[in-house]
Amino acid sequence: MFRGSAVAIVTPFNHDKSINYKSFEKLLEFHLINDTDAIVVCGTTGESSTLTDEEKLAMIEFSAKKIDGKIPVIAGTGSNNTIHAKNLTLQAKNCGADAALVVTPYYNKTTQNGIVEHYKEISKADLPIIIYNVPSRTGLNILPDTYNDLLQIKNVIGVKEASANISQIMQIKYNVNKFIGESKNNFYIYSGNDDQIVPTLSLGGHGVISVLANIFPKQVHQICEKYFSKDIESSLELQLEFLPLINDLFCEVNPIPIKYAMNKMGFDVGEYRLPLTKISNENKKRLNDKLTKLTA
Repeated sequence: MFRGSAVAIVTPFNHDKSINYKSFEKLLEFHLINDTDAIVVCGTTGESSTLTDEEKLAMIEFSAKKIDGKIPVIAGTGSNNTIHAKNLTLQAKNCGADAALVVTPYYNKTTQNGIVEHYKEISKADLPIIIYNVPSRTGLNILPDTYNDLLQIKNVIGVKEASANISQIMQIKYNVNKFIGESKNNFYIYSGNDDQIVPTLSLGGHGVISVLANIFPKQVHQICEKYFSKDIESSLELQLEFLPLINDLFCEVNPIPIKYAMNKMGFDVGEYRLPLTKISNENKKRLNDKLTKLTA
């Protein structure tokens, strides 16, 4: 798997809300030349909840062919329907994905044991799985001790931890360290929050799955690379420089602000599928101010 910055890439839409593959291809090329370490396609930022399975698989296949093994392509294949998630993960593998990002069950939710059984079943698709823990969206949190069981699942190789709970990440790392050496060679911990890249790296994390990287890929890569190179002061300085923008990229539901910012910066990514709607004028101004300061 990757170390560094994976972009949670947006899905560009045409005026009729169909997928704009011409713009998507340009985005993939942009990331290849700007040090992005992996591509996450059809994730939350890619508006996966309003994409059909056919659209998802087409985008995964398109990404895999365009990237051509240069960096990993990670496919969002999560669902609160376990069998659906397993089948979609298997199809993503056949489309050329290198790994799957699989969110915990949402709405119906489950017990901690149910979480383990969910990932056990999906792992039968025989594709590396990065768990996605994002309680603010799913209403379900993976407790640190549950990793003692999750680590025993063959194809579970990492987690995108977006609980925003640093103490929880610390406990996960503690449990992982106890387990590694027995039956796992490694387990990758990625920050799911751009404002916690350096804190997560300081706890032994391997990088970030980033929204900010859609517009500043080289800089997000550098936050990680500088940290890995022991230049922690410069890594933190860069993290802090982008913190005001990171905060404003979540002034409304993601990906509303990031798509606005991308269009403002000249990327043709279109608007959104309902129920997402246009950003407010007040939040446009907030983002304009931050972008002007960072691009001046």
